[in-house]
Amino acid sequence: MIRIWDFKQKEVVNVSNGKKLGYPKDIEIDPDTGKVSTVIIPLGRSLTSIWVQEKELIIPWNYIVKIGVDVILVDIDEKTVNEWE
Repeated sequence: MIRIWDFKQKEVVNVSNGKKLGYPKDIEIDPDTGKVSTVIIPLGRSLTSIWVQEKELIIPWNYIVKIGVDVILVDIDEKTVNEWE
C-alpha cells in the first residue's frame, strides 16, 4: 500500500529515453472501480501560474511500468509525450 503523499514525492522517469518528467501533482480515480486511472504531472513552472493555467502531462495508469522506492517508471515514446503536451 502506498499513500498519496509518498506517491507525490517520487520522480517520474520515462524508461524509453531516460528523461525525467517531474513529480506527480495529482491523480485521477475512476469512481466506478475506485482505481487510479491517470497520474498528472505539471510541465514547467511559471511565476504567473496563479492566473494562468499551467500545462500538465496526463499519464494513463497503464503506461506505468514500475513504482520503486524513489521513482515511478513509465514507458512512453517521445512522439506520444509531444502529442499529450
